Amino acid sequence: MPPVIVAESVWVGFLIRYHRSEVTLRETFVRLLDRLSRNGDPTGRWSQKFWALRGVSLTAQPGDVIGIVGRNGSGKTTLLKTLAGIIQPDRGRVAVRGKVGCLMSFGVGFKTNLSGRENVFINGSILGLSQRQIRERLPQIIELSELGEFIDAPVRTYSSGMKGRLGFAIAVHLDPDVLLLDEVFGTGDAAFREKAGTILDQFRSRHKTVIFASHDMGMVKRMCNRAIWLDQGQVRLCGSSEEVARCYLQASAPAAAAKGK
Repeated sequence: MPPVIVAESVWVGFLIRYHRSEVTLRETFVRLLDRLSRNGDPTGRWSQKFWALRGVSLTAQPGDVIGIVGRNGSGKTTLLKTLAGIIQPDRGRVAVRGKVGCLMSFGVGFKTNLSGRENVFINGSILGLSQRQIRERLPQIIELSELGEFIDAPVRTYSSGMKGRLGFAIAVHLDPDVLLLDEVFGTGDAAFREKAGTILDQFRSRHKTVIFASHDMGMVKRMCNRAIWLDQGQVRLCGSSEEVARCYLQASAPAAAAKGK
């Protein structure tokens, strides 16, 4: 079967702008000389280009469950947002076939003064479901989110775990062809992680594609058939989930020990 996701040599950069108070006298002098050398062109005077992704390539087939691992700031969320179409690459190409469901961050997209039930209808409508489809799926969404009577409480009263469970329940019940998840399992308890793992297994059996970022190597090894290790925006290793998790943990251990000292 043709791949569902193809990302070829993707570069994504962000322009970081500095306040003048953050720039030292020496840096001010250097930038002034640089400006004069550009004949008055102010480009780059008080800004810097940061490359969050540097030539990242990825191919995913139907039924793949791929884990994205790496330290904070390594580019995991940027890669997921690029695959979801939220961010456009500066260089390279991204092609995704089918309907995409994504959960990038807990609580993002929720109207906090509205109830969980009302947010289900709003998010479902935005993502293309009819009112009838939402009503049909609402009992399953409430059951998976484990909110019970709190489904009618304002979202601003929810904990991060409650928001995460609700967001995950909405995302998976959209029945997407591609599901992108960013640290969904970080705030959930063991029972929720077990239930979520079962759902991802069902997605795989139905030839859906799942890509999720996580710091939980146990979840990555158990649920993923492949994994990618990102380091400073570049692919450091791509292979089986067992191999990538083992190498990542080995490399992280000395850094953790040094930090502890």
